Amino acid sequence: MTALLFALGLVMLVFGAQLLIRGASKLALSFGISPLVLGLTIVAFGTSAPELAVSVRSTWGGQVDIALGNVVGSNIFNVLFILGVSAIIARWWWHRS
Repeated sequence: MTALLFALGLVMLVFGAQLLIRGASKLALSFGISPLVLGLTIVAFGTSAPELAVSVRSTWGGQVDIALGNVVGSNIFNVLFILGVSAIIARWWWHRS
């Protein structure tokens, strides 16, 4: 049963992602928004959606500390991860030339 629900969830995830991208593309083109801005916005939303779902569900369940920890922890990780990747790229770039 668990494997079936996992497979169903995966299929729904792929279908929902395609639906989101198609709808956002049509909406952005109708407003004259560039494809780069659209792509970055969709990626940002897609990476934040699971954290939002966990925070909302835990808040509704009365576990506000989980929601707060989720927000703080994900922001700390995101900042440190981007700084680390930027440092690696910068080091590679300067040593390349």
